[in-house]
Amino acid sequence: MENLMLLSGSCKVTTTLLLTVLGFARCLPLDDDSVCTAEDLAKYSIVFTGKWSQVAFPKQYPLYRPPAQWSPLLGVVHSSDYNMWKKNEFASNGMRDFAERGETWTLMKEIEAAGEKIQSVHGIFSAPAISSGTGQTSADFEVHSRHPLVSFAVRIVPSPDWFVGIDSLNLCEKDHWAEQISVELSPYDAGTDSGFTFSSPNFATIPQEPVTEITCSSPSHPANSFYYPKLKNLPPIARVTMIKLKRSKLGFPVPQPNVTAIDNEIEDTISETPLDCETSLWSSWGLCRGPCGLLGTKSRTRYIHLHPANNGTPCPNLNEEADCEPDNCV
Repeated sequence: MENLMLLSGSCKVTTTLLLTVLGFARCLPLDDDSVCTAEDLAKYSIVFTGKWSQVAFPKQYPLYRPPAQWSPLLGVVHSSDYNMWKKNEFASNGMRDFAERGETWTLMKEIEAAGEKIQSVHGIFSAPAISSGTGQTSADFEVHSRHPLVSFAVRIVPSPDWFVGIDSLNLCEKDHWAEQISVELSPYDAGTDSGFTFSSPNFATIPQEPVTEITCSSPSHPANSFYYPKLKNLPPIARVTMIKLKRSKLGFPVPQPNVTAIDNEIEDTISETPLDCETSLWSSWGLCRGPCGLLGTKSRTRYIHLHPANNGTPCPNLNEEADCEPDNCV
């Protein structure tokens, strides 16, 4: 009996220790690479460069009402517990409003709520809009060792629900902060509007679809503004550069060179995207005209859907004639 009591007590102790160890293990990070041991705070400058030019993206390039431009940049510094948006997942209501109309109120409320509820957000930052398809805008932001991830979005204007951005870029490299990071950006579809072209009218996607990357062949529809089936990849539509700002030993900011100028020092070679001529199908043949006993002629026509650009395939003949036997000769 005494042995049974000792065994029972031993089992209780073992179970308690096991639960304690399991509870402790649950608090540990799953991967040492995810732990940031750099100094608590670091400050960065972010430079967004629009590369949406008529030379690089000639198809249906918006020239007026409104012309090609970029919305203000909205970004957030956060931990892995939060996502502003994520590829192959559904956009939030706030992200939908931002991607479709450039409205930030709902998205900012979502970010603030995540920060208050699970302490996953360190701060929000923004940069001014760009009034053309090419140009730059910039802002400063601060990261923390417990919040080393950066996400942002910029709406493509005009568009149904298209945007560019970055999801959860980690600026912490284990025991130090990255000095400079540049990323070429591609367009994304928020999955909330079914328009194919930059100027498509509002047409809600029901049911909503996940966020997807737009490529030169997807969506696979000739009407799509980014559909270039002869390309392997779309040229980058934008670029973002983040540069760590230096501080003195006393913590005061050190005078920095012009970050925008640094980003422009290496000028990109302008990528010319060839745009082939696109025509309609041939019309039906017209009446065969001519005198009796001799061959007559009939004709058909087609018209241009899309004019060529940047050394693309020129348009073929738009009129064609053929010999025929007159139906009603005179």
